Amino acid sequence: MATTGTLGAEERRTRLTAILERDGSIRLDDAAAELDVSSMTVRRDLADLEQLGLVRRVRGGAIPTLRPRTFTERSATGVREKGAIVEKLRSLIPTDGAIAIDASSTAGGISRLLSESTLTVATNSYPNFLLAGANREVTAILVGGQAESRTDSFIGPIACQAASSVLYRRFFLSAAAIDPTVGSSEVTLEEAQVKQAFARASDETILVAASSKLGQRAMAVGFALADVDLLVTELDPADPTLDAYRDAVELL
Repeated sequence: MATTGTLGAEERRTRLTAILERDGSIRLDDAAAELDVSSMTVRRDLADLEQLGLVRRVRGGAIPTLRPRTFTERSATGVREKGAIVEKLRSLIPTDGAIAIDASSTAGGISRLLSESTLTVATNSYPNFLLAGANREVTAILVGGQAESRTDSFIGPIACQAASSVLYRRFFLSAAAIDPTVGSSEVTLEEAQVKQAFARASDETILVAASSKLGQRAMAVGFALADVDLLVTELDPADPTLDAYRDAVELL
């Protein structure tokens, strides 16, 4: 690995931001190899990006700042991981009845699996509503309420009441962060409340998230792992990264 490189500091930080958007996280040694600089140089650049509020440093690299982000922003990150997760979900789509999908871009990827489905799909996300409704046989339901422009979702008491008005076979959701002790958590209390309303009306709750969210905590408590029926990541269930979760929840 090179100890110096030809990239200037500003260009390196731009490249690091692009890596974050592409992969959903920055791994220190991998980024150093890609930029052809030392790990120490990347470490300093990550410190600068953290001061700007663009990343949050974790052991071995950095992850996106835990803040409300639009659907477009979230869709652009971790594309490979999300694709792998969605493929795992293919066998979990019911053949009849209703399912619920939260406002996450990861869970929203389920919509591309519904081309021949006659399911009812409820969501509090306008983008996910459009994606589900593009399938002609699907009955798409948009849970209304207070519009949250920061996440392109609907929140508040009306959204919670509407989310509870249908009985679902499965609820597919993501989370801002997942910790082996506290479970899932969200960047806003209102987002967590709508997800909890969906879960109360569902037979099963399926938590889907890229592994970059593991070991993190956001502001608002979502679900204890004991209340989740299945945790789906892009990793092989036998991956040691999942060891802390293995006894608390079923893995896929």
